[in-house]
Amino acid sequence: MGETQGKTGIGVIGLGKRGRGLLKQLLKMDNVEVKAICDWNEDWLKMGVDSIVEAGKPMAACVRSYEELLAREDIEGVIIPTSWTSHVEIMVAAMKAGKYAACEVGAVASLEECWQLVRTQEETGVPCMLLENCNYGRDEMAILNMVKQGVFGELIHCECGYEHDLRKSLTDGYDSGHYRIHHYLHRNGDNYPTHGLGPVAKLLNINRGNQFLTLTSMASKARGVRDWARVNREEGHPLREAELAQGDIITTMIKCAHGETITITLDTSLPRPYSRANRVQGTKGIWMEDNASIHIEGRSPEHKWEPFADYREEYEHPLWRRYIEEGVRGGHGGMDYLCLQAFVESVERRIAPPIDVYDAAAWMAVSILSEQSIAQGSQPVSFPDFTKGKWIRRKPGPASIYSLETVDASVFA
Repeated sequence: MGETQGKTGIGVIGLGKRGRGLLKQLLKMDNVEVKAICDWNEDWLKMGVDSIVEAGKPMAACVRSYEELLAREDIEGVIIPTSWTSHVEIMVAAMKAGKYAACEVGAVASLEECWQLVRTQEETGVPCMLLENCNYGRDEMAILNMVKQGVFGELIHCECGYEHDLRKSLTDGYDSGHYRIHHYLHRNGDNYPTHGLGPVAKLLNINRGNQFLTLTSMASKARGVRDWARVNREEGHPLREAELAQGDIITTMIKCAHGETITITLDTSLPRPYSRANRVQGTKGIWMEDNASIHIEGRSPEHKWEPFADYREEYEHPLWRRYIEEGVRGGHGGMDYLCLQAFVESVERRIAPPIDVYDAAAWMAVSILSEQSIAQGSQPVSFPDFTKGKWIRRKPGPASIYSLETVDASVFA
């Protein structure tokens, strides 16, 4: 899918659980050669080597310093699935080294980090991409297709989020030294906004004719992780009595330049099934993820829901239609593979990626702005304009089967 005769030289920096998962996807791609892998943890580095051997691919160079990997001339693009607080540092270094850079999602520590990304790309001319795989989810892409065809009319309100019971994972992470729990202990805001917000931002043409204007966040009290630890961990475990800064439910509202509103929910510390809490509502209809339902005025029975599956078959995004025919691959229902291929194609063609630096900055800024709003008693805070006014007239990105701004049937011919 989008693959060529040549092979693109890729480096992977960070071989934790997520990094190893992405490495395995890259090793399945005929148009990619993993030239080098990097991690300071020798055990994780060895696991990366084992994955390459198991895949029967040429052995990559193994280094412990990302600077050493970035100095290699055979690497055109780098994948950066490291900790949240190291993403931007490595992305900036990669762009300065002339390498296309793609990082995993997660919270940033300051708005200055977002500006660093923007300034570095503008100064070097080297693109970077946020690997927001949910933009390539099957349902999200079908909804994108429907929105572009006007099925929902003019969009008015969207809802999204990250609703995932992480109590055991966070507690296990404390025991193993994983970084994520420490954000919950010391910060209070939406630390993981982009899974839901990324697809919604593309529906609303953010940074290309529309813009986030203001944000307001509110946090509930924090009980979920502590109470789970009291039941499931031994006496004396630090989390049994910990006072987490992070509220169990973070609710954020965003107002857009053209009058649309967005509600984002972070819900990771209480018992619940997984959801990205999607809702898309316009002047002609509404879609709800949690009940897999849709209502389109003039087509659906009056005041009745219909199964979304019936509409998805009709409005299947052409990328997913081709993907299903060729065989869905990879993690998270196949969207990991598509997201990685979108990045690889941008490296191959030397074009801007479908989730660019302005997207990354605006979406990740929510983590900081929500903290600021909560700390100020849920006062509204303003979004920086990372495009410096260019959003008003920015055109869609390059034509591609992986485009998230247009659905152009001609590129699939």
